[in-house]
Amino acid sequence: MDERKTVLQIEDLHVSIEGKEIVKGLNLTLREGEKVAVMGPNGSGKSTLTNAVMGHPSYTVTSGSVKLLGEEILQLPADERARRGLFLAFQYPAAIPGVSVANFLRSAVNARRGEEVPVREFRQQLMDQFELLEIPRDFAGRYVNDGFSGGEKKRLEILQMAMLQPRVAMLDETDSGLDIDALKLVSDGINRVCGEETGVLLVTHYQRILNYVKPHTVHVYMDGRIVRSGGPEFGKELEEKGYEWIEKEVFAGTKGA
Repeated sequence: MDERKTVLQIEDLHVSIEGKEIVKGLNLTLREGEKVAVMGPNGSGKSTLTNAVMGHPSYTVTSGSVKLLGEEILQLPADERARRGLFLAFQYPAAIPGVSVANFLRSAVNARRGEEVPVREFRQQLMDQFELLEIPRDFAGRYVNDGFSGGEKKRLEILQMAMLQPRVAMLDETDSGLDIDALKLVSDGINRVCGEETGVLLVTHYQRILNYVKPHTVHVYMDGRIVRSGGPEFGKELEEKGYEWIEKEVFAGTKGA
């Protein structure tokens, strides 16, 4: 029996965008210290899932339940979900010209803790994470994602995660646009930051990041729900065989009926 604490519990989740249902009754459990991969073809609605769980206002949850550490969070705005320990790394992180990385992170850490963090304590924590994640210290004075390369943007997302210490980290196609060296650096950062208390939900459509961030479970997401699940080796099978065979098995005789 798995005695690890459940950090995220999604039950029968239905999500719509402009009246069109995208997530169609999804169930998913994530425990502390666990890495779960959600794989699926482009356009299957994987990003809709993470954005809806995070509380993006463009996505309407029509029914279902999302519990973070046992607390129902669907009634909470996105900032309150973040304060309670939910984190989302975006596929395309936004630039914030004029706002330094250090100031951005200090505001985020203050909000997460619910109190003003002393400057000396924050600076020490930031320097420690720069060293741990092998990130140049000049990141602190640069404007958030302004002029950053794809790899730098993703490393900054991992730095944010390290500073905020979330209980649930949702990583939406973090491997998107990364060359192999950047992928290794980002994956190493994920493995270093996400310890025994953090559950990781890794959304991707490629196997390659799973070579470095080893998942406990791999789910296949299609047509708004999880249709197949397996262990770590399942991702390699998907890489070799693609998704079409699963689609044929799951939806045989249903399309066009």
